[in-house]
Amino acid sequence: MISTNQFRNGSAIRVDGKRFTILSFQHVKPGKGHAFVRTRLRNMDTGAVIERTFRAGEKVESIRTDSRPMSFLYRDGDLYYFMDQETYEQVAIPEDVVGEAKDFITPNGEVSVLYADGEVVSVQPPAHVELEVVETDPGVRGDTATGGSKPATLETGLVVQVPLFVSVGDRVRVDTRTREYQTRV
Repeated sequence: MISTNQFRNGSAIRVDGKRFTILSFQHVKPGKGHAFVRTRLRNMDTGAVIERTFRAGEKVESIRTDSRPMSFLYRDGDLYYFMDQETYEQVAIPEDVVGEAKDFITPNGEVSVLYADGEVVSVQPPAHVELEVVETDPGVRGDTATGGSKPATLETGLVVQVPLFVSVGDRVRVDTRTREYQTRV
């Protein structure tokens, strides 16, 4: 059990029998009345984000989480197979648990797999990944005066907006949090 004054961003807690990750929290002490803590929580199972208010000093159950580095091996149907880099154990993770991370996973690519209560909760890619452009329109000189962009399909199927000078076969760095083009590599 942890008190609301021990909340930290990224902490895992159990509220009403459901597992949540704390996205943000704010201690509020109004002029009248008792202090409280306003939080934004992400449900670990569904991904839904809710707002919840706790009384200051209220205790909630904490969840032990473990993050392990793993390498992506291959995909078979709707299962993604990863190898634990420490024990070399293979783990099959369903596509719905992998979620949006599938757009950034390449063979032998490293990810962080989050376990809560001994089961896989999420797959988190690194902050930036380098992917190859497999399809994009050719950029024509003089198309725009202020620099434009065009859609490009990357090797994982993700479509991002890239500058006109990027062509098929180029490798680009993409920010996995914003899903935006960063630079050509």
